Amino acid sequence: MKLTNGKIAILVIFLVLFIDQFTKIWVKTHMYLGQDIEITKWFYILFIENNGMAFGIEIISKLFLSLFRIAAVIFIGYYLYKIVHRPFKRGYVVCIALILAGAFGNIIDSVFYGVIFDNPTPPFVATLFPEGGGYQSLFHGKVVDMLYFPLFRFYWPDWIPFIGGDSFEFFRPVFNIADSAITIGVIVLLLFYRKYLASVSKN
Repeated sequence: MKLTNGKIAILVIFLVLFIDQFTKIWVKTHMYLGQDIEITKWFYILFIENNGMAFGIEIISKLFLSLFRIAAVIFIGYYLYKIVHRPFKRGYVVCIALILAGAFGNIIDSVFYGVIFDNPTPPFVATLFPEGGGYQSLFHGKVVDMLYFPLFRFYWPDWIPFIGGDSFEFFRPVFNIADSAITIGVIVLLLFYRKYLASVSKN
């Protein structure tokens, strides 16, 4: 069976959404907020939640962010639908599919998680579809993050102004599979399809 660009895009979206939601639901129902599991010295599963955008950034209201995400997914989805029916490069299609899947994965959290999960105090873990209802209304759920890579840490020398003696950690942000899909899609687009993007925007 020949895999068309459309079928590959659907496969990418399905796999990203499945892995993203499986990991988030597992973390929500097996770990309490703030708990971490050491996989290696430089990789932890750390359960946190945020109201904001990728990597925990918070700059605008929750409802506006949820609606913005939905509008963005509709736009990207329509764009993807158009390019899979045209002779676009397969790698370019995969990148757009990754971005769409990542954005949609975080939308699921934002729109539904407040309704389908409770939010108990640690060390208790959340329940899926609790009898007493969720912790928030529709569109006000929190995004689940869990991937934490503290690759290395050190203290700045005391003689450095302003930051001397402070601790520095790389990589500090905690993120999820959806964030990773968006980031990978954008980076590959910029690295390998910059000229292609420019030509597409002119058409």
